[in-house]
Amino acid sequence: MTKEQLPTSENEFHLQSCYQCGTCTGGCPIARKSRLNIRRLVAEFILNCDVEHLREKLELWDCTTCKTCSIRCPMGVNPMDLIIEMRSLLVEEGDIPETVMNALESVNRRGNPWGKLRSSRTEWMKGLPDDVKVKDVSKGDRASFLYFVGCTPSFDARIQKIPKALAFILREAKVDFGILGNDEQCCGSEIRRMGELGLYHKIVQKNMASFNTYNAEHIFTSCPHGFNVLKNEYPKGKFEVYHATQVLDALLKEGKLFFRQEIKKVVTYHDPCFLGKQNKVFNEPRTLLMAIPGLTLREFDRSRERSLCCEGGGGRMWVEASSDKGQRLALNRVQDAVDLGAQVLVTACPFCLLTLEDAVKTSGYEKILQVMDIIELIAEAIQAPSV
Repeated sequence: MTKEQLPTSENEFHLQSCYQCGTCTGGCPIARKSRLNIRRLVAEFILNCDVEHLREKLELWDCTTCKTCSIRCPMGVNPMDLIIEMRSLLVEEGDIPETVMNALESVNRRGNPWGKLRSSRTEWMKGLPDDVKVKDVSKGDRASFLYFVGCTPSFDARIQKIPKALAFILREAKVDFGILGNDEQCCGSEIRRMGELGLYHKIVQKNMASFNTYNAEHIFTSCPHGFNVLKNEYPKGKFEVYHATQVLDALLKEGKLFFRQEIKKVVTYHDPCFLGKQNKVFNEPRTLLMAIPGLTLREFDRSRERSLCCEGGGGRMWVEASSDKGQRLALNRVQDAVDLGAQVLVTACPFCLLTLEDAVKTSGYEKILQVMDIIELIAEAIQAPSV
């Protein structure tokens, strides 16, 4: 297979502009522990891009698509998209890890990568207080804001606490919002990053049709991966896309969000790659945290643009990469939090929460460090009932 036969990316690679300066590999968080060398992959892509050659590149699945390489490249080359295109060749050949294949097939058949039934997508609402009503636009309800819940918050037992807490907060702030109910399906972010571009475009078309059918004008999500793909990679529609922290920050500034409970704890905040470095949403989460009475915020040395990737993105939730044999970066993150004297490690991403919480258990710090989503902490500060 020649370069001319490769699938066309939405972004041109301009590989001939690469000076091989090494900025991409030098900035890559995974390159610290993996054979992944983006500069070498770019060079080899130019020289040899046949599928047989790619099969030998096991480190292709090490990439978390955190986009550090693309953000830092002085020539505007997009190595992250190059890796996605390489993966797409392997997907076409069916030469991918079984766990990835299962996730892709589940999305195609059931609309989510977790193998759950479509009809169970709204089960996260079980246990909500009776006075917290969530509108379902697919059943004819009308709402000013559409909450795109996402797959992991809908189905993962731990992460279901986040949309529950958010529903309570929005009720308290009198926000008129609704969901797509069981009509919602995967946003496609990780599907694209695992290389199944055909399925990704099918997802986009269906979701865009839903947004148009239900006249969605303001869409928000609690998942940075969904936020990023809807905002930056979907066709431009009549809707605006927000992350939940942006919505809550606006409510705080409008005087509609009230904290009744002191949180007398030392907290540090982990910037998710897809929210922070990829979309520059740095201030809103910190403004919310600093507004909580009694809370002490301490910053990581590696924060904001320099935040350390947790390794949860790029399809890594469904694949055991070669870099997994080394220490996960989430363990480094947890150790940094402990060294700061933090009692709570806060993030704003379901994948980050799962990887960091697992790292806390692995490192044996469960008694001294708690991992929470910022939405959960805000709900606690406004005295939300336990859900």
